[in-house]
Amino acid sequence: MSLIPILLVLIFSFLAGVESVLDEFQFHQPIVACSLIGLATGHLPEALMLGGSLQLVALGWMNIGAAVAPDAALCSTASAILVCMKGVEVSTGIASAMALAVAGLALTIFVRTIAVGIVHGADRAGASGNIRGVEFAHYLVMLLQGLRCAIPALLIILVPVGAVQAALSSIPPWLTAGLSAAGGFIVVVGYAMVINMMATPKVWPFFIIGFALAAITQLNLIAMGMIGVGIALVYLQLAPEFNGGSGPSLGSGSSEDVLDDIINDYE
Repeated sequence: MSLIPILLVLIFSFLAGVESVLDEFQFHQPIVACSLIGLATGHLPEALMLGGSLQLVALGWMNIGAAVAPDAALCSTASAILVCMKGVEVSTGIASAMALAVAGLALTIFVRTIAVGIVHGADRAGASGNIRGVEFAHYLVMLLQGLRCAIPALLIILVPVGAVQAALSSIPPWLTAGLSAAGGFIVVVGYAMVINMMATPKVWPFFIIGFALAAITQLNLIAMGMIGVGIALVYLQLAPEFNGGSGPSLGSGSSEDVLDDIINDYE
């Protein structure tokens, strides 16, 4: 492979690592990171399949309190490199992504531990009025976060394709099949966690309709998306809280939600 795709993959990996804590452009999301690497390497279909599956898994990952979620950035970039540059099957890439996410979690904790000392340095710079010092501390922490993904990506790229294929070939078929099944199962668990957070009595009918339509194999994802958008638009027209009907109206100041009333008063 030529030098330009490798450089692009390293740049995308660096941006994914930065975005995992910056959350500005969402480069760390699996569907975005895998797609960018797929574009750079000329394997966009495989990257989209991998990124879409990993995105469903990562939907259930979030940082709560001091608990840090598995690293979606590293597992996305590393598994995309394995699939797009090393010729690994997508199912194997999904299975290996779980282990890579745990490894990325360890790297995240290591980098954040280093960042604590840098933040104290930024505090001292701020106390002395050194604004440039504060800016440098922020950029330094972002650099470490980016290298957290770029360095492992470079190491994976440097490993010869034959070594990767030999290592994967040495895995017994029963273990590969088990990892593939576990990868599919984890996707379901991740999506179930999202439903558990979103589920309310008002949205359960939409879930039921979606599950029923998903059983119709003639409908592809585009058709399912169009049906979902259409149902959502109809709901917005019929729901009284959205069309100014007899129910509580958003923006009217008459909502029973005290928080909405407070927010409306600030307008």
